[in-house]
Amino acid sequence: MQETHLSRVKSNKVLVIGTLYNPTTYFNGEENASGMDSELAQRFASYLGVELQIVSNADLSELFSQMNEGKIDVIASGLTVTDTRLAKMRFGPPFYTISQQIVFKQGKKRPRKLSDLTGTLMVAKASSHVETLSQLKLENPELTWQTTSQHNPDQLLKMLIDEEIDYTLADSNVLARNRRIYPDLSLAFTITRNDSLAWALIDDEDDSLFSEIIAFFGQQHNEGVLAQLEEKYFGHVQRFDYVDTRAFIKAIDKKLPTYQVLFELNAKDLKWEQLAALSYQESHWNPRAKSPTGVRGMMMLTLPTAKQMGVKSRLNPEQSIEGGAKYLTKMLARLPESIPQSQRFWFALASYNVGYGHLMDARKLAITQSKDADSWSDVKLMLPLLEKKKYYRKTRHGYARGREAVHYVDSIRRYYDTLIAMNIHSKLASSDLALAARIDSLGITPLKFEEIVPSELFKSED
Repeated sequence: MQETHLSRVKSNKVLVIGTLYNPTTYFNGEENASGMDSELAQRFASYLGVELQIVSNADLSELFSQMNEGKIDVIASGLTVTDTRLAKMRFGPPFYTISQQIVFKQGKKRPRKLSDLTGTLMVAKASSHVETLSQLKLENPELTWQTTSQHNPDQLLKMLIDEEIDYTLADSNVLARNRRIYPDLSLAFTITRNDSLAWALIDDEDDSLFSEIIAFFGQQHNEGVLAQLEEKYFGHVQRFDYVDTRAFIKAIDKKLPTYQVLFELNAKDLKWEQLAALSYQESHWNPRAKSPTGVRGMMMLTLPTAKQMGVKSRLNPEQSIEGGAKYLTKMLARLPESIPQSQRFWFALASYNVGYGHLMDARKLAITQSKDADSWSDVKLMLPLLEKKKYYRKTRHGYARGREAVHYVDSIRRYYDTLIAMNIHSKLASSDLALAARIDSLGITPLKFEEIVPSELFKSED
């Protein structure tokens, strides 16, 4: 009996996933790898009952070659489905849509159409952007661009910020991710809309693994996993505030060094970046902050809460941060055990803001609406309903400013993401020697490498 692709994967007990190298996607911190594709890849490996191996490369065309040579089972790297690619490979079910957008640097003259692109436009070799530009050139013969196999789309955006290039073509999700740390990235105009992203695999007569991918994505869709992952990675980055993002990055440079050690000492089971993000949302790291409602300090504690947490002076940064950390930990411990670990922090933040009782009312509303009360992506849709009499009159705790709670949590998530991303970038840029040593320890080369990532690195972490 001839061996199939699926039987070979199960016999080897390893699923080999190819991805375009991106330090903010697969090396999100020292301990955890994250990203929508990476979580789905781990879930698919578990679905098949095998281990996950990741093959990363800076050159997308090389990934395609490795897939065609049988060295990679599936490419899971946010690939756009295009007609040219469909002629060479097959794609699994689409699970996300993006737009392709021309990006320039804030402060430069904004191009509003293709003929306004007077400087250097650069895109990654073998990317869907090359195909898009090639199609556009048919009606815009003056359009020119450069390609590179040395830089991925994220790195091209950094080159744009450093004014090494004038424009690039970026997927909307990649632009949103990078604006957390480079707020001067600006959208000039949109080229395409509703482009589908999907996994790719070799196009041959063997449907065994392809069929499993279809079944897997069907299951993930029916169980609400795809919606939860979409909300987790992209739901909080839809709103972009240029002024606020610039102010936050400035505060990271000027204010955070004074208080970071306090966040680290009081984080306990939390991540210090989570505590710092909460504090910035509350007070912008101002130890003497106060509001008309009587909350004060770095963590903007009410007087009763401060007394309950043993805080004698809310204006003392050390006491305020310690008290806020204790209170947040209390909120986490109080949550129902059914809420997944990966989402408990967001529920706790909502409780911190709107109150535990109102959060529980929103969870009950979720059940009445046939939603998942343990899913933040569902509960965040219920919280604004607490502002409507039709809904809050049936709840135990009544009216609540639920829309504010959603914005509150989303803002903290963006601050947290920025802290994590900037921490990674500072580590990568701080020392070429340190980076070289890290790369060498992994047995990789800067542009082309393979790495086996243990399953435990893919535990869901927000």
